[in-house]
Amino acid sequence: MSATTTAPQQGAPQAPRQDRAPSSSEGARRRRGTTVLVTAVLAVVTAYFLLPVYWVVVAATKSTQDLFGTNGFWFSSSPQLLSNLSAVFTYDGGIFVRWLLNSLLYAGLGAVLATYFAAAAGYALAKYEFRGRGLVQALVLGGVLVPGTATALPLFLLFSQMGLANTYWGVLVPSLVSPFGVFLCQVYARATVPDSMVEAARLDGAGELRIFHVFALRALAPALVTVLLFQVVGIWNNYFLPLVMLADQQLYPVTLGLTAWRSQVDRLPEFYQLTTAGVLVSVIPLAVAMLVLQRFWRGGLTEGAVKD
Repeated sequence: MSATTTAPQQGAPQAPRQDRAPSSSEGARRRRGTTVLVTAVLAVVTAYFLLPVYWVVVAATKSTQDLFGTNGFWFSSSPQLLSNLSAVFTYDGGIFVRWLLNSLLYAGLGAVLATYFAAAAGYALAKYEFRGRGLVQALVLGGVLVPGTATALPLFLLFSQMGLANTYWGVLVPSLVSPFGVFLCQVYARATVPDSMVEAARLDGAGELRIFHVFALRALAPALVTVLLFQVVGIWNNYFLPLVMLADQQLYPVTLGLTAWRSQVDRLPEFYQLTTAGVLVSVIPLAVAMLVLQRFWRGGLTEGAVKD
């Protein structure tokens, strides 16, 4: 009597092996861990950026003696914010007010005109076919990569020969050029201004300037706000160009004026409290601009990068 074997035959199909799927509790624990990690990283980054602002607020309430005799991250027993602000606005005949108005002129007028020129150039590059367009686009990209500090000295030499150095024009004219703004407006115009709309406007008898001002600028509004915000922040914080271009303190922006005050603290220690209070005042316009334009800025960055 032969014995029967129960071994599986060669080549017989076997049932697929099933791995154990993670349970819902394990997935929930992983998501909670990821959330905690991301929240911790964001908290550290937020503290990194807000800590200097907090220090400026605290330092602006102190006298020169308290700045060095008390904890730098806590208020003194006798805060004097109002007296410090009064000293800032009244010192040397109110020169700080003049610096603040100069910064508002440079940043306000320069940013508005630079945004308009960037919109016009970006729209033209996106919607018109002309000889040399590829070269112009390459120059725009090259301009994005070149830092402003590299062009400050050549601009000073050029403006000196033109008689524009040590004038308002010496700071305003270079601020009217924004290669990044041209690039962003070009990308946004290509994505949000359809060719069919432009052709329909032309068939209705609208001129090219009217098409740009009536139709294109409306479609480019989020990108324009983004460029405007970047230009305001960049011009307001610009230091090296005014340092090279200006010699008259009456023409200084607030950044250069505060640096001039800071350079005198070795001789006159009371300039410490003037400088710290002036820094607090100088960041308020930028904070207001960021809060007002924040939602437009986010929309411009996201929508401008989407192409149909």
